[in-house]
Amino acid sequence: MTQNDQSKAPSFDRQSWRGLAVLGVLAGLGSALAIGAMEWLSVMADYPLAVIPFATSIVLVIGLPDAAPSQPRALIGGHLVSTLAGILVVKIAGPGAFAAAIAVGLAVFAMVMTDTMHPPAGINPLLVVLNGLSWPFLIAPVAAGAVLLAAFALIWHRLSGRSDWPSRWW
Repeated sequence: MTQNDQSKAPSFDRQSWRGLAVLGVLAGLGSALAIGAMEWLSVMADYPLAVIPFATSIVLVIGLPDAAPSQPRALIGGHLVSTLAGILVVKIAGPGAFAAAIAVGLAVFAMVMTDTMHPPAGINPLLVVLNGLSWPFLIAPVAAGAVLLAAFALIWHRLSGRSDWPSRWW
């Protein structure tokens, strides 16, 4: 066995039921732990979990860790860029359905242009505009939550034998 072979994460055969079951259990457990931690933090901060836009990010980062939108640049950058788009639109146009549509479109454009495409972050501008949220929402829960989620994913993947996540940081 070469040193290269030793540094690779254990691979599970996605074609076998056992391999799929192991992957499914690890992804499900990691996602449940992450949501549980977020729920606990939202209770401690007296901030409703329903307004924190990370449940689908958790599914993506834990369940499909090799996907480009699951990498830290997309995870963190996508949430920041899309939230910023929502804040800019709500400051200019105010809350409303039409403004929310513009904010989502602007967020998608901004994520494409900055190479931070993270589809779950597409809900952020909608939440911002429809709830009239402002700059503090960008810091907490969005920036803090995205960084904490990336840290959780890094630790989770290391503990579950995937030393190859992320495939790129930036």
